[in-house]
Amino acid sequence: MADTEEKKIVEQQEEEVESPDVHFEPIVKLEEVEVKTNEEEEDVLFKMRAKLFRYNKDTKEWKERGTGDVKFLQHKESKKVRLLMRRDKTHKVCANHLVDSLMKLSPNVGSDRSWVWNVTADVSDGKPEAETLAIRFANSENANLFKEKFEEVQKMNEELSKKDEKKEDEKKSDA
Repeated sequence: MADTEEKKIVEQQEEEVESPDVHFEPIVKLEEVEVKTNEEEEDVLFKMRAKLFRYNKDTKEWKERGTGDVKFLQHKESKKVRLLMRRDKTHKVCANHLVDSLMKLSPNVGSDRSWVWNVTADVSDGKPEAETLAIRFANSENANLFKEKFEEVQKMNEELSKKDEKKEDEKKSDA
């Protein structure tokens, strides 16, 4: 008997919750704002979902930086390539640095789907800082694709820097 009374009460509450045709007029009208990400002048060479970690030297442990899409972006004018990663949902930058020839991508201990490298100037927090970063992918195939592209991008940036050095040497010799 108590069960049937409880069911009736629950049914009555469900009926009260449903109220069709509810409409509220907005108090303030918002205009659409164009958001600049500074990625407009760059081409995406590589994009893949991953999780990024940073090594904290004080506590000697890995801290999660965020999960999102890691990208290699090539600037349309200078042709230099940088690594950029934004967190899902918030789109906050968790990695942003040029890929140079001094970086060495090494496998993370005990995992075939993650890589570790040192960065001399990661500007994800606004100011350049030296960081040790690790990135983990869903599987080893994705990790290997990232490594191949990372090494390809390193060579591209190294060739660009050699060309820039030659241009500077020519300018100095002309002066």
